[in-house]
Amino acid sequence: MMNTTDNTDKPTTVDTTPRALVYFILSPLLLSIYGGKVCPLIETLPWSRLFLTLLAAFAVAWVLYLWAGRRWLAAAPLEQQARLLGWLVGGLFLGASLAVAIFHWFKHDFPMVESGLKLVLGCATLGFFAALDLALERDRQVARQLEAGGQELLPEHGYFSLTRRFLLLTVIGVVFLTLILLLLVIKDMQWLAADPARQLDAAIRSVTIEFFFVLAVLLGLTINLATSYSRNLQQLFQRQTEVLKEVSLGHLEQHVPVTSRNEFGVIAKHTNNMIEGLRQRTEELQQTRDVTIVALASLAETRDNETGQHILRTQRYIRALSEHLAEHEPYRPLLSADTIDLLFKSAPLHDIGKVGIPDRILLKPGKLTDEEFAIMKEHPEIGSQSLALAEERLGENSFLRLAREIALTHHEKWDGSGYPQGLRAEEIPLSGRLMALADVYDALISKRVYKPAFNHAQAKEIILAGRGGHFDPRVVDAFLSEEKTFIRIAREYADQQNIAPASEGKAA
Repeated sequence: MMNTTDNTDKPTTVDTTPRALVYFILSPLLLSIYGGKVCPLIETLPWSRLFLTLLAAFAVAWVLYLWAGRRWLAAAPLEQQARLLGWLVGGLFLGASLAVAIFHWFKHDFPMVESGLKLVLGCATLGFFAALDLALERDRQVARQLEAGGQELLPEHGYFSLTRRFLLLTVIGVVFLTLILLLLVIKDMQWLAADPARQLDAAIRSVTIEFFFVLAVLLGLTINLATSYSRNLQQLFQRQTEVLKEVSLGHLEQHVPVTSRNEFGVIAKHTNNMIEGLRQRTEELQQTRDVTIVALASLAETRDNETGQHILRTQRYIRALSEHLAEHEPYRPLLSADTIDLLFKSAPLHDIGKVGIPDRILLKPGKLTDEEFAIMKEHPEIGSQSLALAEERLGENSFLRLAREIALTHHEKWDGSGYPQGLRAEEIPLSGRLMALADVYDALISKRVYKPAFNHAQAKEIILAGRGGHFDPRVVDAFLSEEKTFIRIAREYADQQNIAPASEGKAA
């Protein structure tokens, strides 16, 4: 979860990338060309003199830009820096053009209204596009910095919406375009009126070139601004889409960075609230599921005097086997982290069907007769049918599917000699094959009324003898690889005086 803040850590500098430098270098060039197109007085000056004057003014503006960036903008809150940067750039452009207009007023006696304001208008137009473009870039930088620092903004109430902002900027852009073209038309009309004998073809060609120059510059600036704006929108939409995609796959730990105070910030905030609500509901459902499993397993335990810590050990054996097999093909796609977790939590229900076995058989202190064992062998189907009824209510994708598989098939054998269905090889679900080995191993190392507890070496020897007969060979191989883990689990969850010493020596 990100830290919510109103005054986040400040960067050491503002944007001083080549993008900003390009505006401060190209603007004198474009304005020196533009000045001669709209003002007959400026047109009388040598082009190089006007360009050098503008270049000097913008060089001073660039120095002020760097100084203000380090001293002023760096001290401002992150969420305000884009807006302040825009005002700074716009103000510097206007200041540079005013300085040049005043210089020509004193130096060449050019009138401020007829000549100076035309230059100021052209510079204001360039400053408008430069300020917006650099502010948008700073917005992207702030968003990345907030995300990297694990911080977020608090969306404002009564913010200036993107639609109104876009409308306002469009109107301002159209006004600048209209005024510049109007000045161009007026100047050309004056130029043509001053010399009626001028050749028409040459005049049309000259006017057309001027219009194309102005339109090309404005079109390029507009396309660049639209591209910059679309990059900001793409950044916001991409984060939102990526998070929603992960959430749709069930990954509820996702979080949308709140890096703006407009509609996108509000959307991100409500998206995060929605994800948090889903996560809480999911955790509640998972807790309900886990409590249900524990309750059902405890019910079976109360009727089985041989259980003890059996269910705790067997579910950990299954997890050890599953995690090992998940590292190899063809089990990798079958044993995801979620599936392994469900196997672990469903394993305690493998003997739930014993609740349907009469006490005289289930609690008999000696070995069962053939008739009694035949009744005992019904417990897998009893457990499967009970869980199937619950599964119908919860749906086919419920957590009880694996529990039902385990309950039904954990006494099946790889060679087909098991019960209740006589399944063989991979007809037996993987969950049942895993439970078969875990259940038998734990029964071997545990004391029963009809047998003493075997040590690990004896149990291992019996399991190896059952490789390819009772047990899936690859599950036995996994058992051998996780042998030390089995020993540790047996020690950690041992019943008092009911588990054999976990000796790794050879059987006697």
